[in-house]
Amino acid sequence: MTSRLFAAVALFAAALVTPVAAAGLKIGVTPGAYADSVAAAAEEAKAQGLAVEVVEFSDWTTPNVALEAGDIDVNYFQHQPFLTNAIKQRGYAFTDAGVGTLANIGLYSLRHKSFAEIPTGGTVAIANDPVNQGRGLLLLEKAGLIKLKDGVGFLGSLDDIVENPKTLTFTEVEGPQLVRITADVDLALGYPHFIVAAKSFDPGSALIYSGIEDRQFAIRFVVKKGRETDPDILKFVEIYHSSPKVREAIGKAFANNPKLYAIAWEK
Repeated sequence: MTSRLFAAVALFAAALVTPVAAAGLKIGVTPGAYADSVAAAAEEAKAQGLAVEVVEFSDWTTPNVALEAGDIDVNYFQHQPFLTNAIKQRGYAFTDAGVGTLANIGLYSLRHKSFAEIPTGGTVAIANDPVNQGRGLLLLEKAGLIKLKDGVGFLGSLDDIVENPKTLTFTEVEGPQLVRITADVDLALGYPHFIVAAKSFDPGSALIYSGIEDRQFAIRFVVKKGRETDPDILKFVEIYHSSPKVREAIGKAFANNPKLYAIAWEK
């Protein structure tokens, strides 16, 4: 047998025993708690032989567009009501493959120390998407500042306000950008993990917070239907749930303040 043939046989044998690298996953996130915790889980996954690329988006529309197009395998930025609304509006064939962190929301003011101080005609910044706007309005109702039509729940919009005794005026803002406008209004809906990331004011200074009763708003690992049983995706979700490094990243992203978040999969 020639040396060239020996070399060919050796290469063939090596190919038989060399493990094939996993194709890996691409996971879309928004900055802050979701990006940081998924990145921590990605490091753990790499050590277990699963390659994960974390792709950041700065808005709440593109991650679903990217998932639909097949540019990413999973996204992790939206809760179930937001997903349900996106499916209704865009016809996405999406489902969830696991639950993640519950980010509480708050009402913040850098001008006033109580709701009583908010003046007549005061300005309020609120999320512009249907579900998160409704969630914010429910918190405003809980604070006693407005009253909504009976039964609208988190699907309520500004048009569903039936009582507004302070004649508050509202500015609608893309959710992740609310932190940037808080100083310019009397009151703003806020997402603590974005506030932590922006380092612009104290995320623990809200006048009121939502809590674990809002469990339906826990963030989901969202995939195209049919991939919710994908072994690699389920493995990643399990790593996310069980990794101490993920817990550490989540805590840090929420300033280690238990008022700002909950580990929803344990509640």
